[in-house]
Amino acid sequence: MSFLKDEGGQGAAEYILLFGGVIVIAIAALLIYRAYFSSNSGLNAGQDVNTVRSSIPLNQ
Repeated sequence: MSFLKDEGGQGAAEYILLFGGVIVIAIAALLIYRAYFSSNSGLNAGQDVNTVRSSIPLNQ
C-alpha cells in the first residue's frame, strides 16, 4: 500500500488547479469588460468617461 502514501504528483495537480482557477477568473473578467464596452448593454463607457471629465475641476 505504498501508493497511498506517495505524494509525488500532488504538486503538479495543485498547480494545474491553480492555473485553471486563474483562467476561469480571466475569462469572467473578459466577459464583464466586453459587456461593458459593447453598445448593446445598458452600460455606457463613453458616458462614464465624460461624467468623470466634467467632474474634475481645472486648476487655472
